[in-house]
Amino acid sequence: MNSPTFYHKTVLLNEAVDGLAIKPNGIYVDATFGGGGHSREILNRLGSNGKLIAFDQDADAWRNEPNDNRLIAIKENFRYMKRFLRLHQISSVDGILADLGVSSYQFDTGARGFSIRFEGPLDMRMDQRNEKTAAEIIKQYSEQSLHKIFEQYGEVRNARQLAHHIATHRTRNTLSTVEAFKAMIAPVIRGNEARYLAQVFQALRIEVNDELGSLRDWLTQSEQCLALGGRLSVITFHSLEDRIVKQFIKRGNETEAATDLMGNTQNRWTLKEIHKKPIEPSEVEIKNNPRARSARLRIAEKINDGGNTNN
Repeated sequence: MNSPTFYHKTVLLNEAVDGLAIKPNGIYVDATFGGGGHSREILNRLGSNGKLIAFDQDADAWRNEPNDNRLIAIKENFRYMKRFLRLHQISSVDGILADLGVSSYQFDTGARGFSIRFEGPLDMRMDQRNEKTAAEIIKQYSEQSLHKIFEQYGEVRNARQLAHHIATHRTRNTLSTVEAFKAMIAPVIRGNEARYLAQVFQALRIEVNDELGSLRDWLTQSEQCLALGGRLSVITFHSLEDRIVKQFIKRGNETEAATDLMGNTQNRWTLKEIHKKPIEPSEVEIKNNPRARSARLRIAEKINDGGNTNN
């Protein structure tokens, strides 16, 4: 198996894969292949009859693809997981893992436009086949829409002022690059500049890639695609993602109320938390990889089919 030469430092590697409780001949999904770290560890624990289906919409990620006939590579957004499992005649899987957010490679490649540290096009597309870029959002979205994005996705404290400033000044500027955009919004930056810009860029990135919509779609499909006893292992990197995953596991997995023979209403829960609190990186991991600091891992097990079917 080839080793990756670039891309991403895998976060919570053993913890996330341990959470899947790998069966040697099981079928597993890595919903976010990225640098391939989690996929390689899953393959290391699988036997010759095991199977791994890996998703990633970023073409650059597949430069790390292992040469392993147990791997099925799906070069699409993980929100289409159920569709592609059906295409490969897979009715259920024993575990699903996702490492959400942006890879180190995406952050460190100026040409992708994800980072506030490097000059490059104001792009932020994880899938280069998509047309909508961050620059297009800045140029075309209404002031009200920009306000909503910065407030909800970036939790920018002066989101209204920022949106008004952009709407007022964007016609006077060429806003196709990171530095041009940063220069334009400089007068309205509040507090720590790096933190403020990180929040603004996060908001744009989430909108460009519909990250939260994709996450919700994928979570619903994950519950449906897991076999009984199957595990869900999800790493998040900011509070918006973590809140969605936490609520899904705790409440969003409750199916329609069922009535027993005595007429009593019973709620049927399909997922059970493995740990009451999320698993966080160790101090050693954070020291070796500071970007791991905000990572949170949540693990759940499917305990009821809830009437779901993959048909």
